Amino acid sequence: MAQTDEFGEELVDFVRRVAELKAARSVPPDDLPTVLDAAIFELDHVADQLWPWYERLSSTLPSAGAGQRDRQDQQLLRMIFQQLPLPVVLTDRETVVRRLNPAATAFTGARAGYATGRPLTGFLVHADRAAFRSQVAAVARGEGDRGLTVRLQQRPSLPVHTTLTGLRPNGEPRATVLVVLQPADLSLPPGQPEPAGNPAAALPDLSEATRHATLLDLLDAMTSALLTCPSDDPRTVLERAAEVLHGRFADWVIADTGGARPSRTTVLGPSGTDTAGVAAQDPADCPLVVEAARGGSPAPRVRPDDPDAFGLDATGAPVLVQANVTSLLCVPLTRDGVVHGVLTLFRSGTRPAFSMAEAQTTDMMSRHIALAMGELTQKADEDDGSPGRSGSRRRPS
Repeated sequence: MAQTDEFGEELVDFVRRVAELKAARSVPPDDLPTVLDAAIFELDHVADQLWPWYERLSSTLPSAGAGQRDRQDQQLLRMIFQQLPLPVVLTDRETVVRRLNPAATAFTGARAGYATGRPLTGFLVHADRAAFRSQVAAVARGEGDRGLTVRLQQRPSLPVHTTLTGLRPNGEPRATVLVVLQPADLSLPPGQPEPAGNPAAALPDLSEATRHATLLDLLDAMTSALLTCPSDDPRTVLERAAEVLHGRFADWVIADTGGARPSRTTVLGPSGTDTAGVAAQDPADCPLVVEAARGGSPAPRVRPDDPDAFGLDATGAPVLVQANVTSLLCVPLTRDGVVHGVLTLFRSGTRPAFSMAEAQTTDMMSRHIALAMGELTQKADEDDGSPGRSGSRRRPS
């Protein structure tokens, strides 16, 4: 643009000088040779300077026809990308998804609007994330195409072969990586679910009404458990609540009592799993628990990137990796601004991630649990003999 402006200024000056030469035709005959020399000089300037300059600018500026052709080519490529039967994903050098086609949406089980802007590694099992991230970075650096086999969290029994190719889109400063996904078993077409007999089969497509009814049933069961809890110990209330949530709502339920210094009360995991390592964990070493105890948000975390977010188990392994956690909820049990405990829910394997509706329901149940625990705590304080409160209750009688 600066060169174009400079050329325009030079052309304006040239036109002004030509006008002066035309006006000089009326000078005396003895002075005409000088005017003729000036005219020849200006003609040489046009031939040697202005015309080559114009050609250089013309070669860099796209014509209207070329611009139209570029737009048509872009539309064609976009249509091919959308209609391609193979799952295809565009990512940057850090595996952040920029675009994925409908076949990739069906294959990964992730909606395009949700996946865009999130790392593609979040859809892989923890063991494959580092290798995939390294290969994508190498392709983005221009070190050639790559290919490796990974596994998706939603279908870990099905190996997926990925082909990585570097692209340089027009007008973009950095390279883009094109990722093609194909099942290692080519007898299973992309996007087709695994057989129903397989425990890693695709999840059923439940209707919104069914999900709503399921949450209402869960709320009813939780309310009944809290109202009929026979114990006066707040920890027992939390244990009853954990039993309601375990299995039907979450694969793992971890309950911690206390706010400033939480202590682990209950750990319920899938059948056959060793929960002792998680039970022996100090909640103070769990960043998510510490954050929730400080009044953190109960928003769901889907495919958490940080494997150490829930700390380490007794063997020194990240809990989220050992439990194959695909989504989690970590909510504080708060009443009147006081945290009485923290409730953590894990879903693992092929189970669907926690939705926003389920997170809101969990937040509601956490308030009910905190109310029940707070009532028992207050009653215990009164029974221990707070003179002011016990005296004020006995005087009317």
